[in-house]
Amino acid sequence: MSDATESKDSVSIWFVRAALSGLAPRGVDRAPLLKAAGIPESLLASDHSRVAAERFGALWLGIAAALDDELFGLDRRRMKVGSFAMLSRACAQAGDLRGALRLAVQFFNVTMDDARVSLVEDGNDAALEVEELQPGQRPAPFTVFAHETLMIMLHGLMCWLVGRRITLDRASFAYPRPAWWVEYHSMYANDLRFDTERSALAFDARVLAANVVVPDESAVREFLREAPHNFIVKFKDRNSWSAHVRRRLRTCAPADWPDLAQIAEELGVGLSTLHRKLDQEGVIFRDIKDSLRRDLAIDRLTHSTVSVAQIAGELGFAEPSAFHRAFKQWTGVRPGDYRQRSAADAAE
Repeated sequence: MSDATESKDSVSIWFVRAALSGLAPRGVDRAPLLKAAGIPESLLASDHSRVAAERFGALWLGIAAALDDELFGLDRRRMKVGSFAMLSRACAQAGDLRGALRLAVQFFNVTMDDARVSLVEDGNDAALEVEELQPGQRPAPFTVFAHETLMIMLHGLMCWLVGRRITLDRASFAYPRPAWWVEYHSMYANDLRFDTERSALAFDARVLAANVVVPDESAVREFLREAPHNFIVKFKDRNSWSAHVRRRLRTCAPADWPDLAQIAEELGVGLSTLHRKLDQEGVIFRDIKDSLRRDLAIDRLTHSTVSVAQIAGELGFAEPSAFHRAFKQWTGVRPGDYRQRSAADAAE
């Protein structure tokens, strides 16, 4: 497989902007942090730019170090660097996920002044809720990114503790639908709700009884070395069915991708079984293919000079017009426009 065929997870520029928002009020220059993370500052000008998840992870760590705050200055009280590591080690000692999440809830509520986290159980339903303690007191963008950050951290921690991705039944947000809401489908769940009383991640309460499967301190250190990239991309279990599917697709060019029935046969399971396994992980085969195609298209448009028509063929589109439509749906602009903007950014 060529390097061109390999694709990486990417993050919308909206999250980069939000992560940077706490710097200026504290007199911290964003330019050196962006440079250290390998993110061109010019990308901030386009709503449709994307950056590799690894680079966003590097920026996350850089901002945390610059502010000595792992919540990016989003709360009146700092969550000093090292706090998340301490939380992870404490949760790893819990017997089951319920006990670990109770520790996490207590930790965040001691750490933060502006929001409260709760674990709510109701029969077979459970939810992690984030509630503003003084609604409207901090700027709306801060509230939005604070809730996004907390929910990403909590879900990533949950998945790591039990050794697999935990499927969310729905995700609710205590603010209007943001411009980047479509990103939430891959971040959280297919069922998204906005303008709710509280932000919440809802899931099957039975998972709370799952054992914590962190074997030793070396596993904790490995998790922390990969953080926050591992929970930015939602703890992709390498042994999950969706991971098997992604790895299979990445062995060849998109034009040669097998269908799901062939992949099921190669994995030694029936097609209906593989459909069910992916559904349990909250994943759709079409979405896996679309995300791989999208990130590969962005890479080819920004790092090669081959024609848009050739890229369309490489990605498995029968007609360039179909690629144009798909790319505009993914990014909001046509591929030629995206390439021009990227070239202009690089020239500055």
